[in-house]
Amino acid sequence: MTGTDVRENQLGDRLPPSEPRAVFQSLAAIDVNLVEAWSALAMQASEPNIFYEHWFLNPGLIQFDHHPDLSLFLLWAGEAGRSQLLGLLPVGPENRFGRWPVPHVQNWVHHNCFLGTPLVRQGFESEFWNHLLTALDNGDWPGFLHINGMTIGGPLDQALRKVCSDQKRRCDLVHSEARALLQSDLDPEAYYQATVRGKKRKELRRQAKRLDELGDVTFCHRTDDIGLETWIDEFLDLESRGWKGFSGSSLDSSGQTRAFFRDALTGAARAGQLERHDIRLEEDPLVMLVNFHSGRGSFSFKTAFDEAFARFSPGVLLQLENLKILENPAIDWMDSCAAQDHPMIDSLWSGRRHIGRFSIELKGVSRGAIFRGLRLGEDLMGKIRGRMIFDPTEVQQ
Repeated sequence: MTGTDVRENQLGDRLPPSEPRAVFQSLAAIDVNLVEAWSALAMQASEPNIFYEHWFLNPGLIQFDHHPDLSLFLLWAGEAGRSQLLGLLPVGPENRFGRWPVPHVQNWVHHNCFLGTPLVRQGFESEFWNHLLTALDNGDWPGFLHINGMTIGGPLDQALRKVCSDQKRRCDLVHSEARALLQSDLDPEAYYQATVRGKKRKELRRQAKRLDELGDVTFCHRTDDIGLETWIDEFLDLESRGWKGFSGSSLDSSGQTRAFFRDALTGAARAGQLERHDIRLEEDPLVMLVNFHSGRGSFSFKTAFDEAFARFSPGVLLQLENLKILENPAIDWMDSCAAQDHPMIDSLWSGRRHIGRFSIELKGVSRGAIFRGLRLGEDLMGKIRGRMIFDPTEVQQ
């Protein structure tokens, strides 16, 4: 964008005619003005990502460990007092790259952050990468840039590859995985019929009937904050009584994850982006589901169920209710946020979303040597293990 450009965002607001400004913002300097601009950016993001919205990211920053030099990379348009946020990404130095003691720069994600795609205003994807890479090239940053958990084939991926190609800068997709995605023009019943085998549908009808015989079974769906505190307590208790509780990986297993979950759901409800589902037997929860909405996208975040009733497949029965999102004209897709080859959700949702990790070369002799040495080592290990990295963009071409 040059000094004479004037663009419009998705809401029709005219953007100030000035060269974008790139800054690394200290986490301690996050204030109400930034949060307001941050929220506006999330509403107009090229690719929705609730995990980098303020109400989700900030509780994680408060509760979970991170490098003391972690900061927010911000791209602004306009002058002070009338500026708009064009892009945001939490980035910081890391001393290790997997098992390798290799210093580098990476976007920040934690164990409950399932997507690392930057928040960038639509139409400014190339400007974002240009300014980020230039700022890293010119700064005292180590090694190379690693982007963890970005959507493959989306506008941000396409822009990154184009920018790196133009600058003769290596950008390597070093890992990819596919997870279930719900996206269809079919209505819920037609989608269910087309996706799930008849034998499986018959078994689910039998299980639902047997569950009804045990007592009063109710389905609940809420998008408000009524009874939210109690609902959160029930979710934490339900999850802790299952295998996650016994293994020490449930949200209630530590004060940090407990506080993070509570603050994230409270913040989502305040922002109008929370959706809750549950199935209850005689008012006791059998299965509970948390979804988050952002723009025209949605994310299925967490599920907990009573394992004493596993023979009735309560999680599957609740996901059948969740298919009603297909009737919502404001939502185009839902990301399962599940692991690849998940045995439950993969059998219900036929779509797949590809998520990848990208390593990007930074300018400088020593940085280039670190990058090439690491990539050579990774390639050799991949060949020894017979590991192939699937890039869906190559198939599309």
